[in-house]
Amino acid sequence: MDDDYRKDSRKDSRKDSRNDSRHDHRNGFRDERFDERLDDRLYDYRTELAGLIERHSSRDGLNETAIPGVVCYRESAPGRATPTVYGPSLCVVAQGRKQVMLGREIYRYGPFEYLAVSVDLPTIGTVTEAAADRPYLCLKIDIDLKQLSELVLSTERAFSESAQGLFVGRLDEQTKESVLRLARLLDAPDDIPVLAPMMMREVCYRVLRSSYGNAVAQIVLKGSNLQRIASAIRRIRSDLSRPIKVKELAEIAGMSLSSFHAHFKSVTAMSPLQFQKHLRLMEARRIMLSAGADAANAAYRVGYESPSQFSREYARMFGNPPARDISLLRQQEPPPSALAGVG
Repeated sequence: MDDDYRKDSRKDSRKDSRNDSRHDHRNGFRDERFDERLDDRLYDYRTELAGLIERHSSRDGLNETAIPGVVCYRESAPGRATPTVYGPSLCVVAQGRKQVMLGREIYRYGPFEYLAVSVDLPTIGTVTEAAADRPYLCLKIDIDLKQLSELVLSTERAFSESAQGLFVGRLDEQTKESVLRLARLLDAPDDIPVLAPMMMREVCYRVLRSSYGNAVAQIVLKGSNLQRIASAIRRIRSDLSRPIKVKELAEIAGMSLSSFHAHFKSVTAMSPLQFQKHLRLMEARRIMLSAGADAANAAYRVGYESPSQFSREYARMFGNPPARDISLLRQQEPPPSALAGVG
């Protein structure tokens, strides 16, 4: 990446911030871009990881693998915005670039970086750099919360309070190697039952030991603000058709009303009502796309009393009224799952 491109990138970031009131996260903890003038070792690493992902991606979009909790994601062209509910996971990029919007905040990441998600979050992701002969390639690794909890207890490290539900991290040497070892198992299916659990555990351990360990550990630290907010998120997701009472959510989180509002927005970049609305609209889209329901039925099932309000908010989020949006989605090749965008 040359100097002019880096300058333009920073200029675009400032322009987004001024015009759209969006916070542009180039990296979870700093603004500098990773210099991609690769030495041979880094080039070999990226080439091998990208090759493994592409070899096990039979089509654009999600590609399940033989390793439980590991998914390959490929996209051959930029520009398709994909609403997604991320669960706790690491999305490691091998090739291309992507941005994810959470509320009004934008997170951009590329090779040698990863998107880390600690709690269930509704986002809109867009691949920004990809081509047919050089597709966007990503390895998504689910975070096993029970395993993470065991590692936090066994790790001789004091974790300080952090309230990031999503961030972009840069792979250190140890984490790069552990991710590559896990990916190599895709070519050795007979080894997966024995080795995959250990290698998934190693990846999790390496992230905990990295400079981003505090942010990842919070979800399992008893009494942490992130864990408390996660309990409120689980309550919201358990029944989207039910109107939420913010006071009740604050009680579930064990916080005062003002403290809950502040911490909820810190983790999710939106208010509880906005958060529920995003989830409702994404779920309605999934129902229409997967179950063939019409807009009125989908709206009712996710808690909307007014079909016209549902249609307005749906068009505002997805760019088209429900019927047209679903029709366009079904014409895409391959047709996407409503919540399947990862990486």
